[in-house]
Parts: sequence; C-alpha cells; structure tokens
Amino acid sequence: MIARWIFAGLTAAFLTLFVFAANNHGARAEDASVTKTAIFAGGCFWCVEDAFDKVDGVTDTVSGYAGGTAPDPTYGSHEGYVEALKVTYDPSKVTYAQLLDNYWHNIDPFDPTGQFCDKGPAYRTVVFVSDDAEKSLAEKTKQDIAERFGQDVATQIRPTTTFYAAEDYHQDYHTKNPISYKYYKWNCGRAQRLSEIWGDKHG
Repeated sequence: MIARWIFAGLTAAFLTLFVFAANNHGARAEDASVTKTAIFAGGCFWCVEDAFDKVDGVTDTVSGYAGGTAPDPTYGSHEGYVEALKVTYDPSKVTYAQLLDNYWHNIDPFDPTGQFCDKGPAYRTVVFVSDDAEKSLAEKTKQDIAERFGQDVATQIRPTTTFYAAEDYHQDYHTKNPISYKYYKWNCGRAQRLSEIWGDKHG
C-alpha cells in the first residue's frame, strides 16, 4: 500500500513537471512566431531583396508584384503592379522605422519614372502601409527627406493591397547568381547613384 502511494505521488509530480515544461515550450514557440510583414517597392526586386537580407531581424524576404488588381501576375505580364518585396521581420530585433530607414537609403526617392536604368510604371517606388502608424511614419520620413534635400520625393505611400510572389528563379537571385547580379547592378548604375545621394550609407 505504501509503495502504491509513493508511486502515485511520483506519477503526479512527473505529470506536473511535464505539463509545466510543455506550457513553457509552447510559450517560447508562440513568442518565436510573433513576426510582422512589410512591403516595399524600390525598383528591381533583386536589389531590394539583397538590401533587406542584410538587415538583422529580417527573417524572410519574397520578391513579387504588389498593388495591382489583375489576378496571377507574372514577370511577362504584371500591368498595374510594381516589383516589390515582402519582408517578414522580428519586431523585437528590428523596428518598422529601421526598415524604412534601410529602404530610403537603398532607393532614389526623387525619380518618378522608375529606378536607375529600369524605367516604367513597374519600377516606381512605393511604401505599402498596413495601418495608421506605418502610414504616419512613412509620411514623416518622406517629408524629412524632401526637406533635407530640398526636392520633391516621388515615392508613393499606399495601403497594402495585393501581393503575389514572383517566379522561383527571381527569389534570392543575388545569392543564386552572384556574378550576373553584380554585373547587372553595376551596369544599371544603382550603386553609383545611391552613393551620390546617400554617401556611404546605403546597401
């Protein structure tokens, strides 16, 4: 009988520890899954993806098409869309303000016709905002840049609407095809123009 009570007590203690451990693991998993997303259009999505992949706290980037209405856009047919990047990030490691700062320093905010050698509606710069806080911050930083340089900022600030991932061969292009990517970026004049505007503070 005594052995039975001891066994029952040990069993109860073990179950308590198991439940406690499971709850703690669940809490950690829940904390780890708290991420946010942001969408930025800054010309060629290869280059924008490269710029955000370097940011500590960014957990995932997806090149794609944003802001249009036609279903299932493709690289060969995405009228009404802009090339954009969907950024997933950990807000405990990087803030939306820091993402915005990285964005501005990796685009030419004064060009209304596209970016660098890429011209046309699909290459215009847009900050897609998902709430009033993001909109307010995007508008403030846009105004700050306009005042700093004494120029109108062409970048649009629009509500987040549609986003479609681009074809697989566009994803992580800068790492999968480093030689052709660097050749394109240099010949497009992106790095040179960014240095002209921002000095050394760009990606």
